Parts: sequence; structure tokens; C-alpha cells
Amino acid sequence: MNSALWAAKTGLDAEESQMAVVANNLANVNTTGYKETRGVFQDLYYQNVRQVGGSTTQDTLAPTGLNLGTGVQMVSTEKLYTQGSVNQTGNSLDLAINGRGFFQVLMPDGTLAYTRDGSFQTNATGQVVTASGYVLQPAITIPSGAQSITIGSDGTVSVLLPGQTAPSTVGTLQLADFVNEAGLQPYGQNLLLPSAASGTAQTANPGLSGMGTLQQGATESSNVDVVSEMVNMIETQRAYEMDSKAIQTTDQMLQNLSTSL
Repeated sequence: MNSALWAAKTGLDAEESQMAVVANNLANVNTTGYKETRGVFQDLYYQNVRQVGGSTTQDTLAPTGLNLGTGVQMVSTEKLYTQGSVNQTGNSLDLAINGRGFFQVLMPDGTLAYTRDGSFQTNATGQVVTASGYVLQPAITIPSGAQSITIGSDGTVSVLLPGQTAPSTVGTLQLADFVNEAGLQPYGQNLLLPSAASGTAQTANPGLSGMGTLQQGATESSNVDVVSEMVNMIETQRAYEMDSKAIQTTDQMLQNLSTSL
């Protein structure tokens, strides 16, 4: 295949993938705790027609080479874990993390997943769960008939029961953090899974060991900047058009060559 056609074709593939990333960011602009995804690109291998520094005569070297690029590819999608804005909800079980850290969630297979989505509820037994019904870890059970629930910035959960004048502590929430949070594997349902790239989870109480603090009655919104994503979408569209034009122009050049022969 003509090298120009191939390079432009890889550009079309890369921009199509980039548009999928941008579209997913915009689709999740209102998703609680969602973190923006960024596409990472690399140029492909080069055709080394003339080696830079090669001998041109017995006593001289070529100051430059002749290398023809073969295009581009998207090599990864990276989550950007910048802080999203905090929205007040007034729900006593809603929690926002100010700073680093993830909530721990017990999956049906017994493994742990992680999330920044602090929209919690209680199930039929009083356990605090996610919107999908997964139990928050460490497990917190709210006694039946609790008149109020208080969750401190340090993760201490206390409730006021009927007939009592002082609240009772029912548990303490912990947060998890990773050496490389960008290495977490997106799972869906606002959950992330650990991987060999993320490292193992390090847990601590909120406010300790570099962990963020908790804010009750609030949730963290998506960190997607709509204006930036719209600019990215326009740039992607223009790049796609230019790659398409390169294919069209190369095709016309080949047609001219064939008619002249």
C-alpha cells in the first residue's frame, strides 16, 4: 500500500478512537465521581530510507537522514484523577472525598472494587450499599429505627437511637489509595478494579496517611470540563477531515500517474 495512504488511514483510526473517548467523557458529564479519560498517542515505526550519520564519502557523514513515518496509533486511555466539584445533596448517607482515596466495595465474587461515587443507601438488613447493591467496606450496618446518622470527616459513623441522648458509634469507614491510580481498570457501574500497574491498595482512615477527608451530605461530581471536551471534539473532527483529504489527494495523484503512463 502507498505509504501516504497507510499513514492517513492510521490517522483516521486514531481520530475515531479519540472521538469515542471524547463522546464517553461528554456522556458521563453528570455521572457522580466520574473521572475524565484522555487518549495517549504514539507515532509508528519509520521507514529508514537513508541513515542519519551515514557515510556520504570516505570523509563525510550525512547530517540528516531520510525517514518516512508510517502513521499514528492510540496506545492507551488514561484516567485523570483531579478533584471534581462537591455538590450538596442533604442525604445523610451521601459522601464526598476531599483529596485522595477511594471507597472500597465488596463484589459478588468476594473481591474488592473501588469508587469515588459516594451515593450510598441501605439495603434490607441495614448495610450501607452502592446504588448497585454492593456492600461498602468495612461493612457498616445502620440499626433499625435510627433517628439520625452522622459521618465524621475521619470516617466515624454514629447514630442516634430512640430513647438515647448520646449517639452510638457503629463503625469507621476507611479509604484505599494506590501508587499508580491511573493503572486502575475501569469496570463500569462507577467501579474500578486493581491491576498489576496500579499496585496493591493501601488503606487508612480518612485524613491520615495522605488520605482525603469525608464530607457528609454531598457527592463529588464528574471532573469533565465540557468546554475543553467540545474543543477536543472540534480538533478531532478537523484532524479526521485532514486525514480524509490526504487520502483523497493521494488517490488523485495516483490517478494522474496512471493516466500519464
